Parts: sequence; structure tokens; C-alpha cells
Amino acid sequence: MSLPSTYLQMLSTISSDNELRMELVEHEMPTPKADQVVVRVEATPINPSDLGVMFGWATMSEAASSGSGTKTVLSAPVSEQGMRVMKGRLGQALPVGNEGAGTVVAAGEDAQGLMGKLVAVMGGGMYAQYRCLPAAMCMPLLPEHTAKDGASSFVNPLTALSMVETMKLEGHTALVHTAAASNLGQMLNHICKADGVELVNIVRRQEQVDILKGLGAKYICNSSSDTFMADLTDAIHATGATLAFDATGGGQLASNILTAMEAAAARTPGAYSIYGSIAHKQVYLYGGLDVSPTTLTRGYGMAWGVGGWLLPNFLAKVGTDVGNRLRTRVVKELKTTFASHYTDEISLTEALQLDVVDRYNAKTTGEKFLVCPQKDL
Repeated sequence: MSLPSTYLQMLSTISSDNELRMELVEHEMPTPKADQVVVRVEATPINPSDLGVMFGWATMSEAASSGSGTKTVLSAPVSEQGMRVMKGRLGQALPVGNEGAGTVVAAGEDAQGLMGKLVAVMGGGMYAQYRCLPAAMCMPLLPEHTAKDGASSFVNPLTALSMVETMKLEGHTALVHTAAASNLGQMLNHICKADGVELVNIVRRQEQVDILKGLGAKYICNSSSDTFMADLTDAIHATGATLAFDATGGGQLASNILTAMEAAAARTPGAYSIYGSIAHKQVYLYGGLDVSPTTLTRGYGMAWGVGGWLLPNFLAKVGTDVGNRLRTRVVKELKTTFASHYTDEISLTEALQLDVVDRYNAKTTGEKFLVCPQKDL
């Protein structure tokens, strides 16, 4: 197969004059080293973690698009506070797109076994027409799979599976999850149901409650309900959940979960202690849907923790054997448990157009965008 001499890749840059700039940049087609492959990227999703790299702390309400076609440029101002937060990336042109899938179109001498195969990749820089990367980063898909099937094989599936792994490793027996009607949340429901793990789902709206009821979820708490804390305490008492994963990050939700865990523990008779229940209660923040400060109102004893949780760090901690076991399950259940559904399929250039950006940056539950880098070529 004859490859083009150049390809386009999306880059995000914060300049010293307080501006975010996103554009498509032309690169020369690389020649893979012995252990590398070149993947023709055919499908790559827009995940919340991608938006963080794409836009950072830019004021997207004041964003603008200029140019057309492959010369389209998206720009947005960055506040002084945003510049302070992002000073570490000042002047760096960052490639975006965590994961995706496509066909191996060139391979080094040690990677010839992947030549011509459809693979899923979590190598960063996937919002590009082609991606050169180590063969070890590729996960071969099955004959019945398409690039669209495999585009979201890593971030959400492995995050959901790793949440359950974390629960087991840390000695917990049930989970609480926020933003539970999301693509990831729905996968976690399927996993917990299949594996016999009790799961408490926290959502914000009635339509999200309905989505989870349709999946057969047993415990669903609507944070906008007047009875939310009572409902959450009841669900935690029923399940015994002492571990939570919070996608919102900011506000009082983490504190409310710990409060409900302590209240649930108090329902079980035991010796009184001014230090609260002895069972450790843990909330991990793994997202930032709420960018306000995380507020903790310490009314839940002394056996508790709030910390950050990141998928790559977890996988590095548990090692290759666990990672391979989780990836094997993802491939086997890619059309069932880990199936992703997309509401929009857009090209690289469309991803820079302001009206499209406004839609996928809204982070609306139930809407998921797929970038197709080979579209409109």
C-alpha cells in the first residue's frame, strides 16, 4: 500500500499572549522503527479527558473559529488565572486524542505480525490521520470488529474494570459511582451486574434515572432530589459500600458521600467512639466535571480518605499481567459490555468548527462524539 508523504494532526497550544490555539498541522509520514507500526487512524472518540488537553482553562464561551477546511483554526482567550494553572504547557504544541482504532499500514521488522490488522490503540495524539507508535501499544481486534467498535476500547472500559479491581485490592465489597448514566457508568453497571458487585449510582436528573433503570440498575440516587441524602444513606446501608469514585471532583458531593457512608455505618450497633466508625471510607476523584473547589465538611469520623485516581497510574501499579487480563476481557466483550454508542461522527476539520465544538464540549450525558480522521479527505 502506498502511503501519502504527509499527514495531518490536531495540536493544542497555549501562547504567551493568553490564547488557546487549536489547528491541524502537517507532518511528514514517518518510517517505523523495528518495534513500531504506523496506524491509519479511522475512529477516535472525544472523552472528557481529551477535552481537558484540548481546551484546558481557556474561556470557551468566547471561542472563535477562523479559516476553512484543513486551515480551520479554533482560538479562545485564557484568563490570568488560567494562564497560571497552565504555565507548565506554555508554548507547547500538544497532540490530542487519547485512544482510537485503525489499520496497521506499515510495520518495522519486529512488528510485521500486525501488518494489515485492525487494532485499538491508547497512545495519545490520536486526532490524526496516521499515528506511528510502538507495536506494544496496539491491541488487535477480532475479525467481527470495526474501527468504530474498537475506538473506545481503553479509557472507559479499562477505567470501569479497574474501579472494580481497586475495590477488591483495597478490601471493599461494593461501590458508589457518580455521573453514573455516562458511557462509562453504563459499562460499570454491566460489569457489576455480571460480577455480582453491588453498585450505588448517583445521577443528577430524572432522565438519567430512567436510563439506568432501563439497564436494570438496583440502586439509583438523584442528587437533585429533596430526599437525596436519605436515599443515598439507605442505598449505602443496603450495599455496604465504603468506596466511591467521583467524576465531578468539585463541590460537596465527595463530602456528602462520606457523610452518607458514616450515617449508614452508624445504623449497625457497636461500641461508641468519638472518632466515628472504624471501617475506612474512601472517595477517589477521577474527573473534573465540576471545576469548583472540593469542599469537605468533616462529620464522618477519622477513618476516611479523599484522593485522586488515574487509570494509567493504576495500571502501572498492578502490572502487566493484570493489565493484559483486563484488556482480554474488553476485546471479548467489545460488542456487549463495552459497546460504545455515538450520537455524532465528525471529521478533523469539523472538530475545530465552533458550532460543533459547542456541542461536544457541553458534555451532555448520552451524547458521545466520534472523530473519523479519514472522513472528507
